[in-house]
Amino acid sequence: MAEMSIKKKRPKNLDLTTIRLPLPGKVSILHRVSGAGLFLCLPVIIWLFGASFESPEAFSAVTGMLLVKVIIAGLIWAFVHHFCAGIRFLLLDLHVGIEKEAARKSAAVVFAVSIPLTLILWGVLL
Repeated sequence: MAEMSIKKKRPKNLDLTTIRLPLPGKVSILHRVSGAGLFLCLPVIIWLFGASFESPEAFSAVTGMLLVKVIIAGLIWAFVHHFCAGIRFLLLDLHVGIEKEAARKSAAVVFAVSIPLTLILWGVLL
């Protein structure tokens, strides 16, 4: 008898609004988003940096704009989150904290460190 291949019907949920990710999954996605955001905003960062060195008036104009402050605040968060999550992933690559509960705790630590650190840097830099 010829064997018939039976294809299992796996449930598929492609509705992103109903998917409930655990905290480590959210940290992973935000790590990728923050890295891509930093890379894509590199021309803006370079332009702002160059514009701030043209003259004292240009520096005041650049740092005084609300849109620039919002962009810089977002970039500060992206850098801090990407840095903290990157350290977490390096430790996971070294097989440190790969157990389920430890991975959840380290994901919570990423948020617990990156959000206040972002606020501190935002207050110091802006």
